[in-house]
Amino acid sequence: MRAGRRDVEITHPGKVLFPDDGITKEDLAAYYRDAAGRMVPLVRDRPVSLQRFNNGIAGEGFFQKNVAKGVPPWVKRVEVPKKGGSVWHVLANDAATLVWLANQNAITPHVWLSRADLPERPDRMIFDLDPPRDDEFALVRRTARELGDVLREAGVEPFAMTTGSRGIHIVVALRRRYGFDKVRDAAVAVAEEVVERRPRDLTLEFYKRKREGRLFVDVNRNGYAATAVPPYGVRARPGAPVATPLHWDELSDRRLTAQRWTIRTVLDRDPDVWKDIARAAGPLPRV
Repeated sequence: MRAGRRDVEITHPGKVLFPDDGITKEDLAAYYRDAAGRMVPLVRDRPVSLQRFNNGIAGEGFFQKNVAKGVPPWVKRVEVPKKGGSVWHVLANDAATLVWLANQNAITPHVWLSRADLPERPDRMIFDLDPPRDDEFALVRRTARELGDVLREAGVEPFAMTTGSRGIHIVVALRRRYGFDKVRDAAVAVAEEVVERRPRDLTLEFYKRKREGRLFVDVNRNGYAATAVPPYGVRARPGAPVATPLHWDELSDRRLTAQRWTIRTVLDRDPDVWKDIARAAGPLPRV
């Protein structure tokens, strides 16, 4: 498959990865090739963890962080420290690499909140909002809007994205001045303010058994080596739904769901939804 300036071999292109939909490995690779123009600027230089499904989504998947062997020389990687050693992560920096990852049956790349040159200095803050029950997505939309209000009051610009799975991510772009501890503390302060305004519906309680049906405002992705699904990442669910950047006013659309767009529909959307996110990078929100 031609991807950018390279030809990338697709082995077993007819392997069906999404059995209910007939979506093959070749289809997945073609999607990532075509999505690269809008996806790569949002994931460039971020260490990637691979969620692979060698037998398709009907089989058992697994995560792979360390990619030390069998990598073409043109695939960029970075060695990042971990407790007791280091790990080699792929960097999804071009269309050819995204296609190569699809050929490894890596349906979903999960990326760091920091970039490879300063791995301990995140430039993203993420709030993860999943519904307590699948029929309560309206609560997710409302909470996302209210979280956006708090973030603007705190001096930063929020960006929204469906996760392609169950919920919505609210993302804040940061200047790379702060370590993960300070970023997480700021995220907790914002979450506390949101929960305080509507404690009957929202909670910061980590354990599900203690949430009593309330929506968990999750800030736990804001840590070193933690990952999140990137914009335009495909999810291992029937229909091949895609994590999709949103215009803010789309959060008021009652038809919005976490899986509204798929690999067959998402590229018909505006390619510049998040075009200003890098320019929006600023200080930590101050509640």
